[in-house]
Amino acid sequence: MTDRIVVHVAYPGIAMLDLVGPAEVFTAANRVLESGPRYRVLVASLDGASVTTDSGLRLGADVRLASVSRRVDTLLIPGGLEALQSGAMRSDALLTEVRRIAGRARRVASICSGAFVLAAAGLLDGRTATSHWACCEELGRDFPGVTVESDRIFVRDGNVFTSAGVTAGMDLALALVEADHGIEVARTVARWLVIFVQRPGGQSQFSERLAHPIPMDSALRAVCDAIVVDPSGDHSVPRMAEQAALSERHFTRLFIAETGTTPARFVERVRVEAARDLLEAGPTPVHTIAEQAGFGSAETMRRAFMRVLGVGPADYRARFGATRLHLVDQEVAS
Repeated sequence: MTDRIVVHVAYPGIAMLDLVGPAEVFTAANRVLESGPRYRVLVASLDGASVTTDSGLRLGADVRLASVSRRVDTLLIPGGLEALQSGAMRSDALLTEVRRIAGRARRVASICSGAFVLAAAGLLDGRTATSHWACCEELGRDFPGVTVESDRIFVRDGNVFTSAGVTAGMDLALALVEADHGIEVARTVARWLVIFVQRPGGQSQFSERLAHPIPMDSALRAVCDAIVVDPSGDHSVPRMAEQAALSERHFTRLFIAETGTTPARFVERVRVEAARDLLEAGPTPVHTIAEQAGFGSAETMRRAFMRVLGVGPADYRARFGATRLHLVDQEVAS
């Protein structure tokens, strides 16, 4: 049976975990697979020599990029500061090889700022992509042909996958394993690596409260803190404006100006975060969680989950909560 060849592109300045994290996922999958094609992980650099990572550690390469002549299953581009500066994304030789191999690959993926290499190679033109939250604005500015989703763990557009930083690369690798071999294999790999089964790609890279830092002296600070502390409370615009001692119109304008989002969207996403925590914590019924998180009904919560995460509450619990509970059970039993 033909192996699935996974080629990791190595270049000076890469973040080692961007490469090693996904590689460990594919290697762990080989340990648990009982049937089906296995993964063959290769590290390829432009000249076949080892590279120095951004941490100063040396990483050996298996082959030169030019020697990758057969069709590969997955081409994976890790990130690193070098990709944002004068290195990989400005190396015509490397970009040429990335384009060539990508044209023969079943799927192409990037981790963190590796998206800049894909974009510079023209592989993200007309596509939707993501990267580390700190790089997304620059990615959109430098490559206007790319639609950037700045608050996603990973994004799939056709056969091209892009992910946020470091641990999101492992989430993406787990998603690829699941696509190849099913959810049970992915769960087993996650347990083997003592990590949670992959977060859905639509999950936020960070909490909504941290995504919108508000100055201490802002009239909105106490209002937003109250939403986070009690998501199920009355957080209608009239009530929030009253708390801030502002007119509804001025409150809404100030909220958008200071947070970059609307009051309703902020409340919805905070409630989704609260519901996620409850879904991960135990077997509480979905309708009870909906009430506790402030949605009022399970259907309202389901629609909010689909908008924010791209998956429903039941699917979220099946993918994420079940593995967490399993790990907790193992720890208690031991």
